[in-house]
Amino acid sequence: MLEDMSYTIRAAVDADVPAIADIYNEAVIRGGASADLEPVSLESRRAWVDSHRPRAKYPVVVIEGPEGAVVGFGSLSKFHQRAGYDGIAELSYYIAGDHQRQGLGTMMVRWLIDAAAERGFTHVTAIIYADNAGSVALMRRFGFIRFGLLPAAVGALDGKLHDMSYWVKALAGGVQSLRLKTGE
Repeated sequence: MLEDMSYTIRAAVDADVPAIADIYNEAVIRGGASADLEPVSLESRRAWVDSHRPRAKYPVVVIEGPEGAVVGFGSLSKFHQRAGYDGIAELSYYIAGDHQRQGLGTMMVRWLIDAAAERGFTHVTAIIYADNAGSVALMRRFGFIRFGLLPAAVGALDGKLHDMSYWVKALAGGVQSLRLKTGE
């Protein structure tokens, strides 16, 4: 567990799934953080949590606030089904709207990067709306490199197609230097 600013990151348990669904659905409705176009059911979020197997390798965690409420969640997921990609994890994180811009995203991304390294992953990736300035800044802050851009690829509730940016960070034990042309 990681503690900071009276907030704790801990493994998600079944009782956290309703809060995870609420935070995720808030992000869906707000837009710019999920490619889902309508809120998802509690059962589908439970299935998403349960899909992270083995959990010791692919954790789902929550940020618990000082009052005990879940105010964010994150995960490491399998990057690709083909075995050759097993050294790569995809991170994702969501923070409740009224708790954003308080350093919780930074806290979660730091935890996920450390967890990926501890689990022996050589790289960690993220897929982010290219116009999500906060998440893009967070990726840059942690030394991720943008390795791709999928232009006008994802529809959103605003009726527009948005660019998706692809990010990667090499971890200890992995490639020490990524020499990618980022196009930036």
